[in-house]
Amino acid sequence: MQVELVSPEAVLFSGQCSQVVTRTVDGDIAFLDNHAAFIGALDIGQTQLWAEDGVVSLAINGGFVEVSGNAVTILSDGALSAEDIDVDTARSDLAEAEAALSTNAEDANAAAAKTWAETRIQVGTAA
Repeated sequence: MQVELVSPEAVLFSGQCSQVVTRTVDGDIAFLDNHAAFIGALDIGQTQLWAEDGVVSLAINGGFVEVSGNAVTILSDGALSAEDIDVDTARSDLAEAEAALSTNAEDANAAAAKTWAETRIQVGTAA
């Protein structure tokens, strides 16, 4: 199936894949060839693309996914490929988010920042 992954900054992937796994706000979902039509909101999480030359892992910071006509289109609010992730910066961001949550456990922005930092660390250290 044809897969396009686009962030506001760039087209991060365009090519053929045998499988796509991504995280929607309702949980993880996998797409294979000839998947039924689908549209969903993406959550912060890892997306994996089974491309012809190996698995491509990306950190996704929200957006939308659409499946139609044996094509998957991911429009991300923000995305980073594993090789573009600065793990030290992500760890620093994680510490800041955890500090903010320790003073206010209801801080939704700090909770999202924590999840985004954890996702970047997961994707960046798996590369």
